Amino acid sequence: MKTVRMLAAIAALALGTAAGTAATPVLAADMAAPVRAVIAAAEANWADPPQDFQDYFSEERLASLYSADLAARYRKAADTPFAREMGTPLDWDVVVNAQDGCPLKDVTVAQAGQEGAATRVVASFRALTCFGTDAEYQGFQEAHFLVVEEGGRPVIDDIVTPLDGEAQSLKAQLDAIAADGQ
Repeated sequence: MKTVRMLAAIAALALGTAAGTAATPVLAADMAAPVRAVIAAAEANWADPPQDFQDYFSEERLASLYSADLAARYRKAADTPFAREMGTPLDWDVVVNAQDGCPLKDVTVAQAGQEGAATRVVASFRALTCFGTDAEYQGFQEAHFLVVEEGGRPVIDDIVTPLDGEAQSLKAQLDAIAADGQ
């Protein structure tokens, strides 16, 4: 009886392998990986003492961390007179959603569900603590990243941050900059 069970198990394994369903499980893509890379750059940019500036949208990062659509919108916005003069179409930090801040504290990055084909990944942090002990400076801020799979790897397709109580899409902001042509 033991031999029959063993032969059945071997046959099942052979059939599974032949059918392309090997016993090795398929690992899902780490959808938070590109977000962690951008957050690491943000932490370096806001560190005290300051570290070398890390451009979130360097050519290397545009090619590896962002979707083709977001990269194309960034490049189009970067081709305006203002952006060419300043070296960037953005005059604020799109991750912390500010021009001024402090070293990032209590940083977390976590997946927060699906939105169609995108996975929402939320980065939470405190970015104003050096301005004082009042609650407004000690609170948490969030940046929401919409991550999709492209070319078999996870990439950031949009960054959504709050502004005056409304969600601001980086894609929409880049489109507005490109349309304005300034």
